[in-house]
Amino acid sequence: MSDIELAGSRRGAGPVLVVIRQLDREGWAPVIDLLAREREVVAVDLPGFGASPPLPDGRAPTVRALAAEVAAWFPTAGLTRPPVAGNSLGGAVALELTRAGAVGSAVALSPIGLWTGPEAAYALGSLRVARTVAEALGPRTARVAGSPLGRTLAFWQLVARPRRMTAEAADRALRDLARAPGFAATRRAARAYRLAGFTPGVPVTVAWGTRDVLTPRHQARRAARLLPGIRLVRLRGCGHSPMSDDPDRIARLLLSAGTA
Repeated sequence: MSDIELAGSRRGAGPVLVVIRQLDREGWAPVIDLLAREREVVAVDLPGFGASPPLPDGRAPTVRALAAEVAAWFPTAGLTRPPVAGNSLGGAVALELTRAGAVGSAVALSPIGLWTGPEAAYALGSLRVARTVAEALGPRTARVAGSPLGRTLAFWQLVARPRRMTAEAADRALRDLARAPGFAATRRAARAYRLAGFTPGVPVTVAWGTRDVLTPRHQARRAARLLPGIRLVRLRGCGHSPMSDDPDRIARLLLSAGTA
């Protein structure tokens, strides 16, 4: 049983698909709209992000701890080994859930943990700068989000085409980044995380944007070595959070990746 109550929502009808979210709630929104036409989409916020509270004091929000919390949440949501999908941190959580035998299939979009030490320092340092800027903006996030240039400066490391984001989605994403109570502790815990190899017993897809500058696409080759038998997919023209760049393609990918 989970020590905290994770925030979740349900949309649509059909076979269940769980979407694991953290700072990418706005990116997932258009994908969930598309998926809900054919699936019952259960979206869950990781501890310390969105509407979910952080882990209790004294518990470090490591990737495996977050995965354990989601696994403990499944029964409370009436879920048994559901298919899951996640991006970045959520992608790593999806893979750890696979290792634990807690899911029926997994799609990981640009998962963290396939990096070297310097690559981790760069990615997490970049996110720390973005967080600092978002906090400093305060009530001015809407002004920045309302400008194509502002969206580019705010999201260049996450999205290949930030100008295509709506002003409303960009504003909400900046406010989520500034306010997420679990950001700092999770960023610190993620620094040491490395995905350990295992042979998945269920279908696993790892997809990477060709324009990912936060966790460059060569990291996908490490996934192929560490996870024998997985399906690797290149997302041409997409960045680290490909849901924002091409929601149609991401929805099609999830619908074709053993999630039925």
